Amino acid sequence: MSDIVFRSDVTTELVRSAAHDSDVVFAARVSTQGSTSLAAATTEASDRDQGLIRFLMRDRHGSPFEHNSFTFFVEAPIFVFRELMRHRMASYNEESGRYRELRPIFYVPARERRLVQKGKPGAYEFHEGTEEQFEIVDAEVRARSEEAYASYQRMLEAGVAREVARTVLPLNLYSSAYVTVNARSLMNVISLRTKHEGAAFPSFPQREIEMVAELMEKHFAEAMPMTHAAFDVNGRIAP
Repeated sequence: MSDIVFRSDVTTELVRSAAHDSDVVFAARVSTQGSTSLAAATTEASDRDQGLIRFLMRDRHGSPFEHNSFTFFVEAPIFVFRELMRHRMASYNEESGRYRELRPIFYVPARERRLVQKGKPGAYEFHEGTEEQFEIVDAEVRARSEEAYASYQRMLEAGVAREVARTVLPLNLYSSAYVTVNARSLMNVISLRTKHEGAAFPSFPQREIEMVAELMEKHFAEAMPMTHAAFDVNGRIAP
């Protein structure tokens, strides 16, 4: 059996982007300038343009924020992809358990991961676990992952199809996918999947998907700083 790897992180790598603050500007100005708005498509956004971007964000004129693209390569546990794909706002191409033997890489919570859940649905609070709770989580996750992957390997060795053998694998198995999304949709993901003091509405994301969203936000802020600043100033609400 291949050596099993346990991880407590996620990977969110920006593969390529066609995303600039000026994309928002030319898309917005076509409504009043027609073809002369093309000039904005070949120039960098100016300080004057920042006011336009903030106006669009504040008044929730959303479509100008769609004329751009980010493609991320994400490695995360399967349960994270389930949550990410619930947004239905991106294009996905994920590795296939039908066409390749899945790698023995499993998520295990890090020691700093809060383990105790209190509250009601939609308003959970998470608190530090005890050393005993961490030890049982760590031991059980590792043991069940190893057991499941051994079962998977036995079926493959017996000639069972990959699509059948994979049925025993747990949700903490890592998968990988390309995720392509525009800034408007990305702001929606960030708004719902990060917890931030400046947010107009509270969010209660699971920590593991928050880790993905935080890394996506970092790339977004670097590529479109004026747009990201307007998003922050206006309560982190997607337009």
